[in-house]
Amino acid sequence: MFSRPKILAFVAGFLSATGFAPLDLWPVTLVAFALLLYLVREAGSLRGALARGYWFGVGHFTLGLNWIAHAFTYQDKMPWQLGYGAVVLLSLYLAVYPAAAAGLAWRRGRHDTAVFALVFAAAWTVTEWLRATLFTGFAWNPLSAVLLPPGPAQILLPWVGTYGLSALVLLLAAAVLHIADCVGTHRAVRPASIGWTAPATLLCALFLPLSIKVMGFYPDSRTIAEDKAQPLIRVVQPNIGQQQKYDPAMAAANFQRLARLSEKTQPGPRLLLWPESAIPDFLEEERWARLRVAALLGPRDMLLTGGVALIGDPEGRVIGARNSLFVVTPDARLAGRYDKAHLVPYGEYLPARPILSLIGISRLVPGDIDFWPGPGPQSLTVPGFGKVGVQICYEVIFSGQVVDRADRPAFLFNPSNDAWFGVWGPPQHLAQARMRAIEEAMPVVRSTPTGISAIVDADGRLLAAVPHHRAGYIERHLPPPAPPTLFARFGNLLGLILAALLAAAAIARARFAR
Repeated sequence: MFSRPKILAFVAGFLSATGFAPLDLWPVTLVAFALLLYLVREAGSLRGALARGYWFGVGHFTLGLNWIAHAFTYQDKMPWQLGYGAVVLLSLYLAVYPAAAAGLAWRRGRHDTAVFALVFAAAWTVTEWLRATLFTGFAWNPLSAVLLPPGPAQILLPWVGTYGLSALVLLLAAAVLHIADCVGTHRAVRPASIGWTAPATLLCALFLPLSIKVMGFYPDSRTIAEDKAQPLIRVVQPNIGQQQKYDPAMAAANFQRLARLSEKTQPGPRLLLWPESAIPDFLEEERWARLRVAALLGPRDMLLTGGVALIGDPEGRVIGARNSLFVVTPDARLAGRYDKAHLVPYGEYLPARPILSLIGISRLVPGDIDFWPGPGPQSLTVPGFGKVGVQICYEVIFSGQVVDRADRPAFLFNPSNDAWFGVWGPPQHLAQARMRAIEEAMPVVRSTPTGISAIVDADGRLLAAVPHHRAGYIERHLPPPAPPTLFARFGNLLGLILAALLAAAAIARARFAR
């Protein structure tokens, strides 16, 4: 069952995940994918190619998603050891997508390395997009995230998007494989004379100097001046862990942490930003809760805070809830609400609840009432501060689905609760939020209970951050948005067009070779 190629594929997939945050070992990822390309190309049958792509995917996702196991330590309805099984089971499902890309590349290009590489890049783009779309989607850690800034992502993402950039990573891996082939056969690496490898090898040759050039154009945050004409914002990170968050005995102390970090330190209006589900109170039903929060605001301040909205039936019984963000005014009114649309299965709701609950499966978020989804991306008009786009927690990882294109906001607010996510999850989450900033050409502001809270400008630069597991705040003028990018206008259609062009190039190459 576990032949040497399958074991090599699994190990290569496992190592490939080290290119993501927090390790950021992108050269290892390129080499690992080059090995995947070699193993699939050399497979003797379609079944063998599918198996090698599949076990590569199992290794890739098992390491990259290890943080999911950490979430199971914060609930008491299921054994925490199930977290490791959840990681493996999810990886066994997600590996279907790399296997499909591998099988398609082998089927269409096994006799021609040029066609093989082009089809693999095109197929990876499409299958990665499908992974983010089918069955509610799970878009975590697209391959392109290994090229995060400072690097080519800042130049390429606005033109091809997340999934199109993943195709270029595959071409870089193909260039690495070509160089290895040339070394192994003692041939000179001459891309111009070989034809198919010219684009890939050129990309590889330009990758390092392009990265250095981008680093020069996108300096460290200490050299970036604030625009005083922009609104003043304060991002609060109270460092309230999961053990304290849902403990009623800690409710008063938790609110005092938020209050201390929200104290006004300078005159003028400010926009106060609190994390996802920052307070357990029901702001719509409990006026005293709104008054307590409003007491922290100056006369022209506004607060954006995560909370829960209850859904009742005609008889007044609570039948559901929404993971929401509320706009609170200084006079204790609610000036707007956004409801999270992309909910986490098994986290915020339990699919097939009557069946799964019978066998002891429960959702990870405490409570027996499932959350209901909202309508999708919306821009909230915050009095005195303009339009704000909201994406709660992991909604921000879905490329092309984070902004209301008909009502473009000035920035995107991503309140989140990363306290579930262990050590690897928070930096990966921040990395994907930075990708949204680059794609949409607008700042992204994150507020989380335990980190990493941050302000990211429209070029994906990290202007300020509160480290993981540390209480603090960021008070800074909001960076301005940039003009809409090509991606902001056309979304993931650009990546799919690139995949189609790569497939067309593969067809043209195959006909030319014949």
